Amino acid sequence: QVQFVESGGGLVQPGGSLRLSCVGSGFTFSDHALSWVRQAPGKGLQWLGAINSKGEAPSYAASVKGRFTISRDNAKNTLYLQMDNLKPDDTAVYYCAKGAQRGQGTQVTVSS
Repeated sequence: QVQFVESGGGLVQPGGSLRLSCVGSGFTFSDHALSWVRQAPGKGLQWLGAINSKGEAPSYAASVKGRFTISRDNAKNTLYLQMDNLKPDDTAVYYCAKGAQRGQGTQVTVSS
């Protein structure tokens, strides 16, 4: 079955950076566009961005555009989210997703 394992979260100070990784399995990774979404405490899922199957033309939500970068390595079945200039409002559990399917997530906390 489809599985995603996210990693790379943690505690970071405002203005800092983190790089999240997501390893996918149970499907042909290189055939599918993938997304990153997040869920902040007490809020719903927020779409952050997506990338096509070839790793081209990533698109981003306005709230993260210019700060977050999505990339992928199909040889490693891995999706990445580079997050720079992090803000307290970026505190959330981050998930990679294929449609409605997503992993367990990784916690990102931005705090001084």
